[in-house]
Amino acid sequence: MPTIRVARAQALGLLLFVATPSLALAQIINPADKQRPPSGEPQTLQGAEPHLRSWELPPTVIEANRLSQLREEDRIGSYGQPRWTAARRFPTARIYVIPEGVVEFEYWTRVKTPRHGPSTVETQYEVEFGLPNRFQLDLYWVEEKTGSEGALDISEQKVEVRYAFADWGEIWGNPTLYEEYVSVSGGADVIESKLLLGDELAEGWHWGTNLVWERQIGEDLTNVFELTGGVSHTLQDEKLSLGFEAKIEFENTHADRDEYEKTLEIGPSLQWRPLPAMHVDIAPLIGIGHDSRESDIYFVLGWEF
Repeated sequence: MPTIRVARAQALGLLLFVATPSLALAQIINPADKQRPPSGEPQTLQGAEPHLRSWELPPTVIEANRLSQLREEDRIGSYGQPRWTAARRFPTARIYVIPEGVVEFEYWTRVKTPRHGPSTVETQYEVEFGLPNRFQLDLYWVEEKTGSEGALDISEQKVEVRYAFADWGEIWGNPTLYEEYVSVSGGADVIESKLLLGDELAEGWHWGTNLVWERQIGEDLTNVFELTGGVSHTLQDEKLSLGFEAKIEFENTHADRDEYEKTLEIGPSLQWRPLPAMHVDIAPLIGIGHDSRESDIYFVLGWEF
């Protein structure tokens, strides 16, 4: 009997000696490794996603509950901005920057009717590029025609750069710096600086305002100080909004810095989006006061690529 017990003990010891490395290996191996393809098979490249336009971008999940029932107020893109900010909302006031990777084209018609004399029709073509790190680049081509018999001339070429100071919602008003250089045909060039502010007042209510300083380089060295703003309310999500816009302007020249020409223009504004890629903005502003124009009518047609 002792011989049998010794034999059993020796057999048990040998079994434990053989099984221990296998058990240790089973604890070390990651079960997820079974899902990995063999080294000879190709793997999916990271980041090789198709280009998504702003209305196709999935919402950014910020909290368990939706911030709004409106899809246009979903947060999108690398800056966490509302979807409605990916396209212009007000003709007279810019807001923030467009999302990184977005490219938009806009066609403008602006009809300026003075108190006396013929109207001026300004046609503008604009291309906007959403750049990384909260930058935006805009390029403009402007043509102008005065009176029914006037010639359509190239009046201005513009280059604009914007920079948003932080991701959306981190600073009140989402402040954005706007710098523009205007090359004027047959006249002195102009530099323009703006502080862009904008946000949401409540669900479906959006606002924007710009503080503007414009300086003529040469000739009369004209200064223009301007405050523009607008409020809009969504009537149909991603389709239709109605609002109100206003523009106050003070202008002086080097000859008399203490004398300002003051103008005020106010009026309704409307945005219609017949297609996801397309927006149409109309703002017929009426001048208030003898220094103001009789009317200043904006029409903007935009398309996102």
